Amino acid sequence: MSAMRLLRRLAGLLALCAGVAAAAEPVRDDRGVAWQGGPPRRIVSLLPSLTETVCALGACDRLVGVDRFSDWPAQVNTLPRLGGLDDASVERIVALRPDVVLAARSARVAERFEALGLKVLVFDSDNHAQVRHSTEALARVLGQPQRAAQLWAAIHRDETAAAARIPPRLRGRSVYFEVDSTPYAAGTTSFIGETLQRLGLRNVVPAEYGAFPRLNPEFLVRRSPDLVMAMDRELATMAARPGWHTLRALKDGQTCGFESERYVLLIRPGPRMGEAALAIADCLAGLPER
Repeated sequence: MSAMRLLRRLAGLLALCAGVAAAAEPVRDDRGVAWQGGPPRRIVSLLPSLTETVCALGACDRLVGVDRFSDWPAQVNTLPRLGGLDDASVERIVALRPDVVLAARSARVAERFEALGLKVLVFDSDNHAQVRHSTEALARVLGQPQRAAQLWAAIHRDETAAAARIPPRLRGRSVYFEVDSTPYAAGTTSFIGETLQRLGLRNVVPAEYGAFPRLNPEFLVRRSPDLVMAMDRELATMAARPGWHTLRALKDGQTCGFESERYVLLIRPGPRMGEAALAIADCLAGLPER
């Protein structure tokens, strides 16, 4: 056997061993809690992004209840509504006999569910890496590990296509993305901020401010971003905020106002992040030249 052929066989064997080792590793949530048991047949999701992920991984039919905000895909709208992260209806959830409850790390009821004998998996979703981890972990828990790679590849394709649509004149421009009118912003380290960066934009919110910081309104007056993105009804009254009429983006009409359903798409991490990137790109491509 030639040395080259031997090396190729050895490389293949090493890759196989690595795959087996990865498969043998237990699935862990973001607390480090390992999943024990086979694929769940009855799932309660208390976070819209996790609801969407379960469905995108082909397991929508296993959901037996969701939080009040889960609204995509349409078939989840017929499921029992079980409250939210802070006010989940514990009794109703226990009565549904779920094999697992999916929640965010911030959920106050996770430990209570576990004390009642329910299995709980919690995941963070502030940035792309966390969303990818939760997608891959859920895919393995559901017994569909290959679907995670397919899903993430689709997100990457859409983000690449979106980046190609950005007009050259807007690349490198500063942008403010408003999460709500408090104002809370999407920071550089958030999944929204990372998407904006992948589209060639520069976030006015420094990374050290965190993923979703609450800003002093004067901060925006000082920074005066080139572009502003927000829900359409908030954008309509933004210039009335003290000093905000001076913002460059508002004066020049360099704004993206999204109706509520579209806006929810943008601020929700999960399988539709590629679609969100395309929505942002479509708006930017239609802005008047200044």
